[in-house]
Amino acid sequence: MRVAVTGTPGTGKTTATEAVETALDVIHLNERIREEGLDAGRDEERDSLVADLDAVEAALAGEDDALIESHLAHHVDADRVVVLRCRPDILQERLVDRGEPAAKAAENAEAEALDVVLSEAVAEHGRESVYEIDTTEASPSAVAEAIEAVIDGERAPAVGTVDFTEHL
Repeated sequence: MRVAVTGTPGTGKTTATEAVETALDVIHLNERIREEGLDAGRDEERDSLVADLDAVEAALAGEDDALIESHLAHHVDADRVVVLRCRPDILQERLVDRGEPAAKAAENAEAEALDVVLSEAVAEHGRESVYEIDTTEASPSAVAEAIEAVIDGERAPAVGTVDFTEHL
């Protein structure tokens, strides 16, 4: 089984997946993209790599028992997709605290308020495969436990349970 853990940068994906207890191989996709050159160049304006999603899928071929973590994870083939969410003002603060430029942090906060990643995940995988988890007030261990519940089939799919539109 493949489980994707995705969300806007700053929602806690890496921290949570590092705490998940699972037999699945944990793949930090952004690292793989950098290390294996799975990119199509650099976006100079955003100062980031542009992932080559076809190359990513090819690199992941055969890795069927995996927990794939990245803000891009919802773009890969997966049986279940966990979308981590965080209140935009908190998310923006987290990003600035870790050194992201203010403009990039604001752009990500707006994307979170607009449900961009959630909408993409639902469009690509269907509501029946998407599990939305609000990390705003949750500890990393609580988020990890929620992800484990998704992996173990103990949590029902949930979409639209988080609404941050008042932050627009």
